[in-house]
Amino acid sequence: MAISKALIASLLISLLVLQLVQADVFENSQKKKGYAKKIDCGSACVARCRLSRRPRLCHRACGTCCYRCNCVPPGTYGNYDKCQCYATLTTHGGRRKCP
Repeated sequence: MAISKALIASLLISLLVLQLVQADVFENSQKKKGYAKKIDCGSACVARCRLSRRPRLCHRACGTCCYRCNCVPPGTYGNYDKCQCYATLTTHGGRRKCP
């Protein structure tokens, strides 16, 4: 009886893991085919960094973050809730990478 319960539990866990892997593969294949709309990082970062004291540094960091996340929060500062990926990128020192 204990073996059958363990077998059923392991089968259910295996099916769940398989389903998650298939969903990830499907999502990645859609990105490769171009279904994810790319934004113009250059103009988005110009708008984001227009009031920066160090515009070159701001554009470089913003461009890196935009390329990785495919989004830039609106405005010149803050609004990280609009782009969670942008908000979570950090430097080795634990500070926010993206302006």
